[in-house]
Amino acid sequence: MKKQLRILITGAAGLLGSQAIRFFSQNHDVHAIVHNPVAEPIDGVTYHSVDLSSDFDASGLPGQIDAVLHLAQSSKFRDFPAQALDVFNVNVAALAKLLDYARLANCQKFIYASSGGVYQSGLPVVHENSPITSHGELGYYLASKLCGEVLVQNYSSIMDVAVLRFFFIYGEQQRRSMLLPRLVDNVMAGRPVQLQGEDGLVINPVHVSDAVRALETILQAPGSATFNVAGGEEVSIAAICRQIGAALGKQPVFERSPAEAGRLVANISALQALGWSPEVSIEQGLKDLIP
Repeated sequence: MKKQLRILITGAAGLLGSQAIRFFSQNHDVHAIVHNPVAEPIDGVTYHSVDLSSDFDASGLPGQIDAVLHLAQSSKFRDFPAQALDVFNVNVAALAKLLDYARLANCQKFIYASSGGVYQSGLPVVHENSPITSHGELGYYLASKLCGEVLVQNYSSIMDVAVLRFFFIYGEQQRRSMLLPRLVDNVMAGRPVQLQGEDGLVINPVHVSDAVRALETILQAPGSATFNVAGGEEVSIAAICRQIGAALGKQPVFERSPAEAGRLVANISALQALGWSPEVSIEQGLKDLIP
């Protein structure tokens, strides 16, 4: 099939980025930014080794680009304050440079991967205009993502920009330190899972394949906007562990605290209005995380 768009994708070695370059390279001219050389490059993808935590030179990137999918984030987001500068450089400074690059390269669409964690927790459901957690309580990583949103939105008069707030993306080959793989490993090992209240936090996680389709939907939609990207099922941490236990033939072990269980559930009607809906159920998706 004829290549349609020239697309630059950052974070190409991550969970979402690696799936995105495989998907978009089928029909588009994909340029992928990676920190280290790729052991098994994908045919048709042009790789650019760039350290986004450095004062990198963008002159080696394509002179003309149709779309940028900025999916990269600092891998050291948990290590505050020791790695605060790495988080800032990747999540804020690199974004500023890429936005300027996109402007000069006549980019038509800039998609920025943010986080649903910026919302106030405890609300029954969060919409794109729901309150944001007060800045002093966000934490450094989420504060950097919110800063990124502000930077991106300032370019809406120059190009179409979309902020995507992802909610607990999960899928095959995800780092085991992330939430759902960590739950799988705890149930497998018989380690107790900590719960607030009876069943713990309620979320609607999104499978990586559905997240990639959301990127495709937004890429094709004109205009600038912010979208929640989440799954179609509300599920508690305890319920997820019970599904994992059923798949493994093991009974999960829980330790409960008296604290009230929270909620971080996204309304996805804005994205559904563009024709996207999640397709992968929690039961199906968890199979990707079980060794």
